[in-house]
Amino acid sequence: MAEALEQFARREFPQPQPAQPRIAVLVPCFNEEAAVATVVADFRKALPSAEIFVYDNNSSDRTTEVARQAGAEVRSERRQGKGHVVRRMFADVDADIYVLVDGDATYDAPSAPRMIEMLTSDHLDMVVGFRVDQDQAAYRPGHRTGNWMLTSFLSSVFGQAFKDILSGYRVFSRRFVKSFPVLSDGFEIETELTVHALELALPVAEVETPYYARPEGSFSKLNTWRDGFRILGTILKLYRSEKPLRFFTAIGIFLTLVSIGLAIPVIITYLEQGLVPRLPTAVLSMGLMILAVLSVSSGLVLDTVTRGRREMKLLAYLSQAPFNRN
Repeated sequence: MAEALEQFARREFPQPQPAQPRIAVLVPCFNEEAAVATVVADFRKALPSAEIFVYDNNSSDRTTEVARQAGAEVRSERRQGKGHVVRRMFADVDADIYVLVDGDATYDAPSAPRMIEMLTSDHLDMVVGFRVDQDQAAYRPGHRTGNWMLTSFLSSVFGQAFKDILSGYRVFSRRFVKSFPVLSDGFEIETELTVHALELALPVAEVETPYYARPEGSFSKLNTWRDGFRILGTILKLYRSEKPLRFFTAIGIFLTLVSIGLAIPVIITYLEQGLVPRLPTAVLSMGLMILAVLSVSSGLVLDTVTRGRREMKLLAYLSQAPFNRN
């Protein structure tokens, strides 16, 4: 009798099924003919219900054709640079969960379900794949050192949160994607994504994922020194725009110290002789002190502006409804 009543209740009063998230796998590509088919196939196997979007960035090989044959939806972005591609992806694609991964077959597709589960179960906005190299050729020593230096610098400025800020393997919530203003145009995009999460204190996490060497016939487009300096420059620009009071106060303190250092001999001479024989030095010292005051004043004004910008970003983030899996 109890079993019959239970069956009747299930039939007459069906329980709502948990909502299934719409998952989009975003793959920016530039001359990845040798690897893109593997990436599409691996993520199709790991995430059968996901839509896979390959965005070609002016490739000169058969990347577009190979990706389309592998079953991905292929689109293009004419402006060169990964930042431009990510901006276009985030604007065009509509989903509940976004998986961003490079098209070079170095990231581990089977880790994606685990990252997505962490994102949804812990109500996070970003999960970063912390790369654990499986091959000595996967992670060049120069890139490893540069990543450590940039990660340490970013942690000291914005707070400790990540061990691998340059990872191209990330999972995002819709809230994050639709409220993130992409400003960079190149490989600095990973740094910008990290800083955006840190400045708004968004819930994020980092999980270890295997990192493999590129397949035969695939070549890296990165340059250790060039890209390292570009990323460092991006961090400094973001520090100036997000922490202007600290930035301009540091400049003001430096100018103040130089001004005082130049003024001390002039003051001593004046006290001893009642004369100012080094008038140009005195004028220079006074000018540097004026610049120091202006620098600190600029920092105070820009700090107020930055606070308003941060509030607008947070309001844009809160305007997006969170995904509810129940």
